[in-house]
Amino acid sequence: MIRARGLTRHFTVKKEKVEAVRDLDLDVRPGELVALLGPNGAGKSTTLRMLTTLLPPTSGTAEVAGYDVVAHQREVRGRIGYIGQGNGAGHNQRGRDELINQGRAYRMSAAAARRKAAELIASLDLESVADRVTSSLSGGQRRRLDIAMGLIHSPDLLFLDEPSTGLDPQNRANLQEHIRGLRAEHGTTIVLTTHYLDEADQLAERVIVIDHGRLIADDTPARLKADHAGDRISLSFDHSYDARRAIAHSAGITEGAQIEQAGSNVVIKAAGGTRLVPKLLRSLDEAGVTVTGVEVARPTLDDVFLNLTGRSLREDGTVPVNLQGSIESATA
Repeated sequence: MIRARGLTRHFTVKKEKVEAVRDLDLDVRPGELVALLGPNGAGKSTTLRMLTTLLPPTSGTAEVAGYDVVAHQREVRGRIGYIGQGNGAGHNQRGRDELINQGRAYRMSAAAARRKAAELIASLDLESVADRVTSSLSGGQRRRLDIAMGLIHSPDLLFLDEPSTGLDPQNRANLQEHIRGLRAEHGTTIVLTTHYLDEADQLAERVIVIDHGRLIADDTPARLKADHAGDRISLSFDHSYDARRAIAHSAGITEGAQIEQAGSNVVIKAAGGTRLVPKLLRSLDEAGVTVTGVEVARPTLDDVFLNLTGRSLREDGTVPVNLQGSIESATA
C-alpha cells in the first residue's frame, strides 16, 4: 500500500539546508495498522505530507496505493483518506450534509453519497447527532465525524494524524474501538501518528520510530520492547551489604543485563524477566542471601522510546521555530 525509497525533504532556513526527512525507506502492506512515532520535529509530519501529496519530496520516490505521489497526485488523493489534527467539518454545517458534500467532491452521485453517509453515521455511532451543527458536538463526536469524512469515498488507505489529541480518556477509548471496528469491517489500511504511546501499543501491529529525519526502528510493539527495553526486576534486601552480595552471586545468571544498586535495592533490566526471576531467587537462596521483596515490571513503549532517542516522545524536538514556519508555509 505504501512503498518509499530514499524519501528525502530539505528546507532552506536562513540560506542553510535543513534535512527534515533523510533517505527514508518505508513499506506498509495492505490491511496493516501502523503507528508512526517521533518527537516533535523528528520528521513524521513532513513524511505524512509527502505521502499524501501535500509536499513534494526533494529526492527519492514514494508510491501510495500503487501511484507515484509526484506524477499521479490526483490518483493518490482519490484513494486515500486524511484526517488532520484540526476538525474538517464546517462549524455551522450539519454533520450529515458535510458528509454528503464530501462524497460529492469525490464525484460520487448524490444517491451514493447519501447511502454512504448513512452507513458511516450508523457505524460510527453518530445517528443521534448527525443532523446537528458540528459546533454543538462534543470533541469525541467531532473526531468521529472527521473520520467519517475521511472514509466517505471508501479509501484504500487512511492517514490519522494524532486522532486522540484533546480527547478525554473515555472518548479516547471509544475512538480506539471505532478505529478497530473500521479495520475489521472494511479492511482499511491505517497509518496513524500519536503522542500516546499506550495508544500505539494497543492499536498498532507495527510501530515505526523516526528521529532526526531518519527511521530508527520498525517492528512489532512486543519485539521492540524485548529488543530495546527488557523487563525491570526490582529486588529488595534488609541491608546494602546483602544487595552487594546479591549482585556478586547473580553475575552468571544475569549476564548481559543492566544492574544497578540503590542502597538495599537492586534493579536488573533484562529480557525475559519473568523467566529469570525463579533462577535468580534459587541462586540467592543457595548463597544464603535473603530477598525481602521482588517486583517485575514489563517494559512499555515509553521505555523503548527513551532508549532509542534519549528523550520522551512529548519533549520538543530540535527543529527551530523558523523551520517549522517554513514547513507550514510550504504545505499551505
